[in-house]
Amino acid sequence: MLLRIGRASQTATHFRRFMTSTPTSTSSRSSKSRTPHEGVLVLPAHAELQELSEKERTSLLCDTHTHVLSTWHSYKEKYPEGQYESIRSFVQATLQADEGNRIAKVVDVWCESPPVANWRDIVDDLAKLEQQDGGFSYHFVIGCHPDVAGDYTDEIEQQYIEAHRHPRCVGWGEIGLDYYNQPANEKQKEVLRRQLRLAVKSGADKAITIHTRKADEDILPILKEELPQDQRLHIHCFTDSPDLADAILSHFPNAFIGITGVISYASNENTPEVVRRLGARCSPDSPTGLRILLETDAPYLAPANLPTKQIGMTSKQRYPFCHGGVLPWTAEFVAGVLNEGKGLDDRRWTTVDVLRQARENARACYRI
Repeated sequence: MLLRIGRASQTATHFRRFMTSTPTSTSSRSSKSRTPHEGVLVLPAHAELQELSEKERTSLLCDTHTHVLSTWHSYKEKYPEGQYESIRSFVQATLQADEGNRIAKVVDVWCESPPVANWRDIVDDLAKLEQQDGGFSYHFVIGCHPDVAGDYTDEIEQQYIEAHRHPRCVGWGEIGLDYYNQPANEKQKEVLRRQLRLAVKSGADKAITIHTRKADEDILPILKEELPQDQRLHIHCFTDSPDLADAILSHFPNAFIGITGVISYASNENTPEVVRRLGARCSPDSPTGLRILLETDAPYLAPANLPTKQIGMTSKQRYPFCHGGVLPWTAEFVAGVLNEGKGLDDRRWTTVDVLRQARENARACYRI
């Protein structure tokens, strides 16, 4: 997902995957009344996490795909007079609250073309949180999103190459193909191939975050042609054919499927089916076959199973926007899918089982 930011006006256009999940702005009084109070942003610690040791609870959650700057803009849009005055204070409060679901690591995604002018300042500032609080570690990937492939130039490519020299950069992304609003696009293919070749040529051995939507026939052949088979891949926010997921995982042994809150949406049948197929190859006691990464794609795609009543929201209110604190509920939904059809005597997946395996997979994919 991409929030496109102009250099001067800072106006934004959201590229939406599921319209109902994306934050929207309005100045109407009725819509403002449906915005819940700011306190709901710090979600209570998930019940299963409360049973863990402090050490594990504060090191377990890893958001492998988020858009921190976009989430900050969503916050300022929803709460123009909100209490947080900087991106760092906002991140620290929402993702590191002692009473909430503390995020250990994030992979922030910079996919604008050209890159946001002050990206380095933001990255360096957020990296300071690790020095301030050793329980939080900030990393990022950068590349050209397919929706803005038409803006890609040699000059912009050099900016990406330079950005990859930053010590916090752990991969290329999100890059790929998106035919949702347009047919097969030769420019998207060209830009994807250029970036894949750069990733391989660099010899940096970094992960690649792939965005693919409605491009099943093109994406796998391109990946096979351009990448070594042992390339580490994160197939971000997967909602396409389960057969495509099977084919990618079969060819690339170091590939992982990104799972967001969209798995919990009734309109999405593909992602749960991908998880079911993975579940048939593993168990809670032998979980390595669960080749998923948990991600938020924040500020988009908050899971539908959040405890909204518990935090005082009404039935007419929608959670303001997604952020890393929702990850346990995505994991909870994944566990529910994995437990479908299990007998009374079978060992059932727990939310923590899913979180633990996703955390191991994040280490394997991003080396974090």
